[in-house]
Formats: sequence, structure tokens, C-alpha cells
Amino acid sequence: MRLTGIRKTPDTTPDVCCFSHSFSGKAGSHDGAMVNIQTPSIDLFLEMQDELRLVEERAVKSATIDLPVVSSLVTGIVKNSGKRFRPILLLLAARAFSPDLPTAITAAAGIELLHTASLVHDDDIDNADLRRGQPTLNSQLSSGAVILIGDFLFAQSAMLAAATNSTRIVSIFASTLGEICDGQLREVMHARQLDQDRVDYDRRIWGKTASLFAGAAEMGAVIGNAPEPSIQELRSFGGDLGMAFQIIDDVLDLREGTQTLGKPAGNDLRQGIVTLPTMLFAAGLPKDSDTLLTLQGIVEGEITDDATIDDMIEKIRLSGALEEAEREAQVFADSARKRLEVVPDAATRRLLAATIDLTTGRNA
Repeated sequence: MRLTGIRKTPDTTPDVCCFSHSFSGKAGSHDGAMVNIQTPSIDLFLEMQDELRLVEERAVKSATIDLPVVSSLVTGIVKNSGKRFRPILLLLAARAFSPDLPTAITAAAGIELLHTASLVHDDDIDNADLRRGQPTLNSQLSSGAVILIGDFLFAQSAMLAAATNSTRIVSIFASTLGEICDGQLREVMHARQLDQDRVDYDRRIWGKTASLFAGAAEMGAVIGNAPEPSIQELRSFGGDLGMAFQIIDDVLDLREGTQTLGKPAGNDLRQGIVTLPTMLFAAGLPKDSDTLLTLQGIVEGEITDDATIDDMIEKIRLSGALEEAEREAQVFADSARKRLEVVPDAATRRLLAATIDLTTGRNA
């Protein structure tokens, strides 16, 4: 199944993301001359380090709060928020056309704070003590304080979007925030339910993850004054990349362990969150099998002992479900790569292609 975010042109209201579903399993075709979008060896983060430093400085400044203890914790979260994939997408999408670096930096800092705020709320909902091996705010403050800090970061990210002085950027930002909340709410409401279909899963991960990738790429293209068809194609590129990113995340959650991920293996399964590999594994089991009954008990929270859960994780690893999910991620990655044909600048196109390779090749 493939979800593609399609946004109306800026003179139409409201600015809403729609979903198109395809069960063909094939990447979409695109018109235009073929260009080279293979990726030579590129150190993406080295190439982007100067811009990313400016993004971090702007994000940290906006996240500073006049409460020393809290400010120190929040600053640490912002600085440790990950690989900065989303700001990179925005910066490169803007650079591809008519770069406006100050505006792009401001918007990218807003995107990064929006992402960080969603992680803060996510950790509180999941009662998570660790993220990337580091203590979460949830492990150090009350739930109420954590929610308020997340709200503060959401507000600061919105202020950065407004600071671009672009009503379209603000509109994309607001729509993306709505989609993120939709995805998080769907995850909460579908927790502890093994019987889920692919439509539910794809819509959930679109909102939770891919919508922000799509919004970042679209914002960058808007800031770069790209032609409208190119804006929409880059939005779809971001969406495809985000879908691949989350599917790989779900694979890694079951394949890797605490040393690599900074959280226990199968963390989603332990919390009753059914991801694509688990769905594929369950679909291959006889309906009356003991393994399926045990899996259902784990998902529903009736079976909680680590030995049984670890055994189930090993069964999923050996079943081929992880490899099948990786192939699904590759379909999205291939579609994303084709969409880069609209990027006129070869150097920028190679950097954007590098984000695809990093997404599908990562182990954390």
C-alpha cells in the first residue's frame, strides 16, 4: 500500500492532506527526462554541517525558558533530538531552486522543534524512560510538567513558522501538526489490538512520521520558490521517504536491542503497538495456532513476562517478516528516488538521494 500526500494549491482553502491508496506495490511513474539519481559516497551530515549548526542555534534559542533546571533539560533534548533528517529535507528542497537561507534556517528550526515536541509527548504517552540511550523528560519530571514542556515547544515551533512571514508556510505547519496528532491518536486508540489492517497501519504512520517529512520538503520547496508541480512532487518525495523511514524503524525495533537503539528490543510489541513486521508475522500463522494465541496475549497485555516476549521476538525475526517489511520500505524508497527527477540542481539532487540511502541502510 502506498500513501501519497496531495496538498491543494495555495489559493484554495482549506489546506488539507489527502490520501491515495495503491495495492500495486509498484512505485509511481513520473513524466520528464531521466536524470542520474544514483548516490555516490556522500557524507550528508558533513555537507550540511554549517546549515545544521545554524538550525540548532536557532532551535536552542527558541527553546530556552526562564527556569534554569527546566531550560537545561529542554536544551539537552533539543540538542539530542537525532539526525536532523527533517531540517535537512527542508534545507535541501529550498536549495534546489532559489535558496533563501535565513528563511530556510528559521523554518527548519521550527520543524525541528515540532519534531522534538512530538517526541516529548510520545515519551509521556509511552511512559518511556529512555530515548536513544538517554533519560527522557518523562523519567525526570511529572507527567503534567512534561506535557506543558511539549506544549511550550509546539508553541515555539509555531512562532518560528510565523517568523517566516509566509502564510503558506504557516498553513503547511498547521496542517502537519494536525496530521501528527491524528497519527498519535490512532496509535493510542489502536493499541492492544492485534487485528489491524494495512490501511490503519499506513494511515497511522503517515500521521505519526511521514507527514512531517512531507511538510518539511514542501516548506523548503515553497521557500525556494519552486514551480507548483515541483512543490507537490517534493512533498510526495518527503512522504514516501517518511513512510520508508517509519517502516525501517519498526523493523529495527524488533531486530536490534538496547545497546543499539537505547531501548529494549521489541519495545512496541511490549506496549501493545502492532507494527508492520508483527502484522506480517501474524498473517502467516494458522488461526488456531498456539503462537498466534500467545502473540495476541502479548499484544493485549495479558502476557508480560520477558522470557515469553523475547521468545516471540525471536520467532518474528526468524519468520522472514522483517525482510518482507524491508521490501515494503524499499518500494517507498524507490518511489521517493524517482520523484527527485524534478530537482534541477544535480548536487542537491545527490544530497537528497543520500537521505534515501541513509533511511534504508541505517541500524538505529
